[in-house]
Amino acid sequence: MTAPRRRAVVVLASLALSLSLSLALHTPSAGTTTGPVTAEEVRREAATLLETARSVSVHVRVRDGRHTVAAGAGEAVLGTGRPVPRGAHFRAASVTKSFVAATVLHLVAERRLSLNDTVEHWLPGRVRGNGNDGSRITVRHLLQHTSGLYDYDSTELTGKTAPDFGRHRFDHISPEQLVTAALRHAPDFPPADPDDPEPRWSYSNTGYFLLGAIIERVTGRPWAVEVHNRIVRRAGLRGTRFPGDDPHLPEPYARTYHRFAGSGGYTDTTVRNMFWAGPAGALVSTSRDLDRFFTALLTGELLPPRELAAMRSTVPSNEEHQQFTPGMRYGLGLMRQPLSCGGSRWGHHGDLEGTFVRTGFTADGERSVVLTVNGRTTDDTRLLTTEKAMQGLIDRFLCRR
Repeated sequence: MTAPRRRAVVVLASLALSLSLSLALHTPSAGTTTGPVTAEEVRREAATLLETARSVSVHVRVRDGRHTVAAGAGEAVLGTGRPVPRGAHFRAASVTKSFVAATVLHLVAERRLSLNDTVEHWLPGRVRGNGNDGSRITVRHLLQHTSGLYDYDSTELTGKTAPDFGRHRFDHISPEQLVTAALRHAPDFPPADPDDPEPRWSYSNTGYFLLGAIIERVTGRPWAVEVHNRIVRRAGLRGTRFPGDDPHLPEPYARTYHRFAGSGGYTDTTVRNMFWAGPAGALVSTSRDLDRFFTALLTGELLPPRELAAMRSTVPSNEEHQQFTPGMRYGLGLMRQPLSCGGSRWGHHGDLEGTFVRTGFTADGERSVVLTVNGRTTDDTRLLTTEKAMQGLIDRFLCRR
């Protein structure tokens, strides 16, 4: 862990305790509300979240079996009063990882790839130097964030201020460039021992950039084509795409806004080139499509039982992530968190300048919540407050009886 990350953990520790206690004390007990979820109930929850997060817009989609309700709060364009449109497209950010992981597991089911294959086997010489050794890192390590590879993202190239974002928002940065930059750093820790039930864990976009390259080496086709053919098209996801260098979202959409450190107000972050995010976070989707994808995944429509079981095999996340997501465990491209009513919720988070994307699914896929919040800040206290509110909302709907 780098020095700034260590300082962030120290700063967040006391706040995290408050978050954990608040979740325990203020999440309504399961079963206190009965009957079908109503549009008015979802609207109230969305409005409360909007106020708590002090964001620009919120959209919530809730499903119980075949009964689906969606509602929003706030405005799609700051200062206009226009509501978030139905079927809005958004950048799903790291939710992309679940799609890529499902694609990798699909190749494993076809025996074209093994979870125990090394990076060196598929990408000879790609991961070497500064203590990095691709011959010790497996596909499973990459999927589960137990490789120890340094987590490199675009902000380390494009800057972290509003003026920097404005100057670099249209830059073409490839995932390969970010892998090269990441390998200039020593790993956070050695790759996990396969026999360790609770290995060291550290979130790494770098690992998913490498997975995209491995998919291409195995199949001879671009990773995005494979994800589309094996997952997106198969699940009937009509609003999901990988935009490449196109900086625009397809209509309809709500604008995203980010309050950068040191800035006096919001910066519109809607239009930007996301080519850099690639297999770690470039996906554009809709709430309906994310609901459909995770439901199909968890109910066995997309993967055979053995591969789905491997995907659900989890390890504890690290201290840094526990600050925001208490109890979180990570599988192969899947997040798992405890529910207040017992059991767990599954899905994946997505975070980007200006946007939060949160998904929650019961293990059987019968209940789901897909949540987007536009209007984000860099302030740690505000981020924790917003995270608590989002997690509480998801928990209440999934625990409803």
